[in-house]
Amino acid sequence: MDIQLTKADGILTIHFDREDKKNAITAAMYQQLADALKEAETDNAVRAILFTGKPKSFSAGNDLEDFLKNPPKTQDAPVFQFLWQISHASKPIVAAVSGVAVGIGTTLLLHCDLVYAADNAKFSMPFTQLGLCPEAASSLLLPHIAGYQRAAEKLLLGEAFGADEACQMGVVNRVLPLEELLPYAQQQAAKLAALPAASVRVTKQLMKKNRVTATEQQMVADCDHVHGVAMESVNNFSHARKKKKYALEKSKLNYSNTVPRNNCKCCSLSDQLINQYLRFLGLF
Repeated sequence: MDIQLTKADGILTIHFDREDKKNAITAAMYQQLADALKEAETDNAVRAILFTGKPKSFSAGNDLEDFLKNPPKTQDAPVFQFLWQISHASKPIVAAVSGVAVGIGTTLLLHCDLVYAADNAKFSMPFTQLGLCPEAASSLLLPHIAGYQRAAEKLLLGEAFGADEACQMGVVNRVLPLEELLPYAQQQAAKLAALPAASVRVTKQLMKKNRVTATEQQMVADCDHVHGVAMESVNNFSHARKKKKYALEKSKLNYSNTVPRNNCKCCSLSDQLINQYLRFLGLF
């Protein structure tokens, strides 16, 4: 399984376990995540939730291969089920982030209560670079957390940033050496699990109540925009990959770093960017 679930001492640990694809998330994984959070909501044995990944990759975001085949079209798509569950979770959520956190690998953290990052963590929300738009209500939550100017820099330019900057922005609570990250996050989750459950739940509810409706409305708007923009991007990526495959088949000995260019409308996205992203996820 690409998502490993374990329950112990009041903590549900949700572990991304797809290291060969840098923990890129498929629709099936989103469904498993949504189901796990939904079940945890009514499970009295679960008092805190902990998200973890691999040392070099928390999550590379959406699996591009799967996204091309199954782009989210409606609000009941697995990705939106997951986002609804994590944004409405009444129990405290802790995240331990190391390595790359791309796209939803970063935006899901905006719905967590405590976020700890290793010093090798690298965050990125490259939606505009990929011809997409932000999801997970990040266009609402990130300005609230980090301020509009910093949020605009990260969401409009889509450039990567490190753990220290994420901490300065308020996205991360604390930065730790990689070997200390998981034990520390587990310790913090254990503290939450040991506290009176009702007190923790109500305190979280009081802190978030003014943003619940706005977050819900933003996610509906995200869904509408994601569907429209995704269809165009699917066409762009599909065409680019066909060209890439043709280039590789044409010259197996000479690996090209760029996709052959032409003037067709489908190639509106940067060929270089597409190559980098596909290579990053290992999807040739």
